[in-house]
Formats: sequence, C-alpha cells, structure tokens
Amino acid sequence: MKFKPLIVALGLALASANAFAFHCPADMKAIDEALAKNPKLSAAQMAEVKKYREEGEKLHKAGKHQESVDTLAKAKKLLGI
Repeated sequence: MKFKPLIVALGLALASANAFAFHCPADMKAIDEALAKNPKLSAAQMAEVKKYREEGEKLHKAGKHQESVDTLAKAKKLLGI
C-alpha cells in the first residue's frame, strides 16, 4: 500500500506531460492565425515573433514541451494574444 501514492503521483506527472504536448500545436495555430491578420508590429517585432514561433516548433518536435510552451508564450505576448 505504500506504493499507491507513488503510482498516483507518477500517473499525474505523465498526464500533465501529455497536456503540454497537446498545448504546443494550439499555441502555434493561434500564432499563425494572428500573423495572417497582419498585426501592426514593427519589422523587428515581426522577426522576433517568427523566431519564437519557429523555435517553439523545434522544441515541440524535440519533446521539450514546457520549453516550447514558454517560447511560444513570448510570441503570443508580442502579438497580444
């Protein structure tokens, strides 16, 4: 019975990892949609958003989902979403 809390904790950890994995594509889609609307950003800001979007996708594909979410959040902040 001592293992039951450990098993529950492990299950929750795995479930949260999957949640982050599925969050990245939604963030990328939101960024792409905002970019398609031609936001009023300077050329430097636009380049920064695109850099964060690309980096976030690479991190997602590498399985680094928390880092991907954090990076994509920077792009979303610049876009105001």
